[in-house]
Amino acid sequence: MKKKLSLLEELQTLDRTIDDKCLAQTALRAEIAGNEQDVAAFRQAHETNLAQMADLERQKNELENALATELDNIKRSESHVKEIRTNKEFQAVGREISTARKQVGELEEQILGLTTRTDELRAVLEAQQAELLSREESGRAVATEKSDMIDSLQREVDAATAGREAIVSQLPANLVRRYQQLREQRRGQALAEVQGGSCLGCNMHLPPQLYNTLFRGDELLFCPHCQRILILKQEQAQQ
Repeated sequence: MKKKLSLLEELQTLDRTIDDKCLAQTALRAEIAGNEQDVAAFRQAHETNLAQMADLERQKNELENALATELDNIKRSESHVKEIRTNKEFQAVGREISTARKQVGELEEQILGLTTRTDELRAVLEAQQAELLSREESGRAVATEKSDMIDSLQREVDAATAGREAIVSQLPANLVRRYQQLREQRRGQALAEVQGGSCLGCNMHLPPQLYNTLFRGDELLFCPHCQRILILKQEQAQQ
């Protein structure tokens, strides 16, 4: 029984190692995913600004075309002034030219506003583009570094798993099943050390008879409070 308890203790140590390494891998993958999400969010913001810039330039082009049309209208109307024969016609053409010039002024004002906005947005886009490239490069470096760490941890997990399988092969199947059930029920800790007459798994005091039986080490004993498998270190048993 002492041999089985020793193997179970080794098994629990390996299982904790595997658990810890797997948790570390999960955390590293989360870091990679989080960094990728941050870069993606920044890229989306940049693309939104690019779309806004395209829309502003479209509006500006439309206004410039409208301005060119109004200027042509003014030029054409002014060229007809010499051909006017009546005062009524002259007044009508004058009103057309006045309306067109007013429209030209409004269009020019709108174009100026759009030009200012596009210039400001262009500066933002240039800064964003540089920042995006930097973040993407940094993200690739981080992903490579974290991936290497994940691979290194996986090698440790594989080694611990091989050691675990070797230990399991030396234990009865029913004992392994019981151990695994306790691990699942007790947050990964199937075995608990006993010190000073208390179970360190739940910190509850053990019945004196049970504690005395532990010193013989000839049977598998469970904590009556948390049901973990109890182990007593050899040096304690000698004392």
